[in-house]
Amino acid sequence: MNTNEELKNRDLDVLWHPCTQMKDHEKLPLTPIKKGYGIYLEDYEGNKFIDSISSWWVNNFGHANPYINKKIKEQLDTLEHVILAGFTHEPIIKLSERLVKLTPKDLDKCFYADNGSSAVEVALKMSFHAHKNDGKSKSIFVSLKNSYHGETIGALSVGDVELYKDTYKPLLLQTIQTTVPADMSEEAAISAADDFEQLCKERADEISAIILEPLVQGAGYMHMYHPLYLALVREICYMYDVHLIADEVMVGFGRTGKLFACEHADISPDFLVLSKGITGGYLPLSVVLTSNEIYAKFYCDYNEHKAFLHSHSYTGNALACSAANATLDIFENEDIISKNEKKANYISKKLEKFKTLKNVSSIRQQGMIAVVELSGYKAEERIGLKIHEYCLKNGVLIRPLGHVVYFMPPYIITNDEIDKMMDTTFDAIKSLL
Repeated sequence: MNTNEELKNRDLDVLWHPCTQMKDHEKLPLTPIKKGYGIYLEDYEGNKFIDSISSWWVNNFGHANPYINKKIKEQLDTLEHVILAGFTHEPIIKLSERLVKLTPKDLDKCFYADNGSSAVEVALKMSFHAHKNDGKSKSIFVSLKNSYHGETIGALSVGDVELYKDTYKPLLLQTIQTTVPADMSEEAAISAADDFEQLCKERADEISAIILEPLVQGAGYMHMYHPLYLALVREICYMYDVHLIADEVMVGFGRTGKLFACEHADISPDFLVLSKGITGGYLPLSVVLTSNEIYAKFYCDYNEHKAFLHSHSYTGNALACSAANATLDIFENEDIISKNEKKANYISKKLEKFKTLKNVSSIRQQGMIAVVELSGYKAEERIGLKIHEYCLKNGVLIRPLGHVVYFMPPYIITNDEIDKMMDTTFDAIKSLL
């Protein structure tokens, strides 16, 4: 029979984990997970942990969700996968029809990949190539300061994570970072949009697109800004023939309080990038939605230079599409957005308590994303790791971003479970004083 200790040792012999300094595991043990159910993960000794981060922001409807399980099992007996070049299948057609209907207007076509970073690459290439097919050479991309869009070379290039840029700079594409709104005020949104417009005045003939994370910069310490910025940038892009790429890999599918974050500003981007929660955390899948206008720029008699050049072996996997359709079923049948509003309000009340702690500098929230930012600590103190350890010992999985603690639980969490999640984290932060 497997035990925690046995699996830890076997793992360290053969595995290299992501976003991890492996030497840390000399002191911080790995946590082998035997099973998941609802919002809980359970190890081989029967210890349970509330999954407060939805297993890296993907598991919107909990682990081993009975309905998603059922739909994947049904699909498994029919078709697991087929090449998407020259072939198709009903689950991907149904999913695409639903996404076109649910997303902001004028997003008419779906192009699939299998993870968020790859979908960002699709959007970047599609933007450049669309301009190229119009006879324009526009090879520069703009992104926001403090942004993160993934870890493939193209996705890293448009990000602004200092560690990555310092390490991989010789490999990266030429990009420009523009001002991100300093806070959630309208004034900050207007000021940042003015900076972007000035950049467009100077270099629009070189700029293919601006890519941004609507409302919340995930790995950028969950920095948040006002929806007005999205509306202003949308208008600027129209004026200067610059595409707008909305990276909703993290914020899509209800996380911000609406099904898609762009809805807060009532805008449609030229490219909408989706992944993570699209399959409820079950299987890798991503999609880029764009307009018929963009699609038409590639549609012609045979010309290999005009055709869009991108593919993945597992593009449009039938099992993943079935999981995604099941996820959309839950949104439609259970009024998730309204239920989330009530839960977000409860989280907001619980969040206020953190203001009483001297080491908390600010709190903020956007829908089902709540953030507690700490101050007075140096990076080498690794307070995030200390909070993680404390919470894990007390049955809660929290994975802070340095000095920023965030909550992004599955939507099925109850008020009692919210109490456990946030009270345990409060005690962890208080223990640092």
